[in-house]
Amino acid sequence: MTERSRAIAFVASETPEAQAALAKLAERYGNAEPAKAEVVVALGGDGLMLQTLHRFLGTATPIYGMNRGSVGFLMNEFRERGLSRRLDAAQRSVVHPLSMRAIDKDGREVHARAINEVSLLRRSYQAAKLRISVDGQVRLTELVADGVLLATPAGSTAYNLSANGPILPLDAPLLALTPISAFRPRRWRGALLPDHAQVTIEVLESEKRPVSAVADHTQIENVVSVAIAIDRTVDLVMLHDPGHSLDERILREQFGY
Repeated sequence: MTERSRAIAFVASETPEAQAALAKLAERYGNAEPAKAEVVVALGGDGLMLQTLHRFLGTATPIYGMNRGSVGFLMNEFRERGLSRRLDAAQRSVVHPLSMRAIDKDGREVHARAINEVSLLRRSYQAAKLRISVDGQVRLTELVADGVLLATPAGSTAYNLSANGPILPLDAPLLALTPISAFRPRRWRGALLPDHAQVTIEVLESEKRPVSAVADHTQIENVVSVAIAIDRTVDLVMLHDPGHSLDERILREQFGY
């Protein structure tokens, strides 16, 4: 028996669990063309959710994830039945991506967006040396570390948390600037910045200490300068079941459960 009340497009990771779920759900609810869908349902883990958000960037099509992966922080619980009712009751979370402009050692300029974070990472046995400016003012003359990252509230529970950065409520007007294995200054643990801040990171001694820049899944090698800011022209809409919104999950994470 099928249950078809709206145009749903399903996307799935390549795992057997996700592909089996895709077949069952497409049979029950249909599988619309993505360009014509009212909602996209992503079947997989958080990696697939990020890929799907990037794929539909700029379309304002809401994304509802169901966990058929390993972590699933951004996902809802998988259930085959009742999807239409769950979509009707789902709560919306709207986030804006980071916009990154990176310049490499050959002067090439690369633009990319990140939903979770933009990170700069050392590419050799030597620590990176970085100069950090906020809104055109140098705030840290030299950071010696494995790297540094700038995370959105949505991404604050991902790599940022692993690097001992703060967890940010989803509606907090903040960005988390977090060092990765800082050597100098030893006691610097990062900064909370207003979400309208323009952050520029310069790579010092870039020939001797090469650094890559990563915006979610986009990596640029041998960067010399990276500028990062929130892109408010783009809305990313995620749907979550009541009581399991992204706000609630972030709050739970702060209390360790």
